[in-house]
Amino acid sequence: MTDIFEIIESRSSYRGTYKNEKIPREDLIKIMEAGLAAPSGCNKQTTSLIAVDEPELLKELLAMIDPPVCETAPAVICVLTQKICAYRDKRFNVQDYSAAIQNMLLAIKALGYESCWYEGHITDDDNIGAKLAERLGVPEGYDLVCVLPVGIADEPLKRVSKKPFEERAWFNRFMKN
Repeated sequence: MTDIFEIIESRSSYRGTYKNEKIPREDLIKIMEAGLAAPSGCNKQTTSLIAVDEPELLKELLAMIDPPVCETAPAVICVLTQKICAYRDKRFNVQDYSAAIQNMLLAIKALGYESCWYEGHITDDDNIGAKLAERLGVPEGYDLVCVLPVGIADEPLKRVSKKPFEERAWFNRFMKN
């Protein structure tokens, strides 16, 4: 797939099992580079990434996530953020890492893999992100906010339906029926 519109249209959140096939480091680098190329508020570049592809470490990290997700993924990318003031006490770290995640999801799909944006599991009240960050040696000042599995789908993809364009997008004014 090389057409960006085809990639966008075909991307979906994959929550199934993954084939037991190692992801080449070159592909993980391409995916992370796509994430780091995302726009960043006031160019503060608050997003950092850690790819985990070592099987034992990956198994240990994924066992910390409850309820379990992406247990069979051969690699995950952990998304880190720093809450840096951009200007006038404004922070854009959430927008920064969201843009980075979207770029990575598209890169993952373009390379023939599947993924899912797991943030709720990670940032919930049980603070799984902090536990993962501690295990990965993440220093103070960074928050681990998301885990993106990367792998080849082992189950059929399920597409959810989207509301029609006309119900969510208009020209020149809001026109909700």
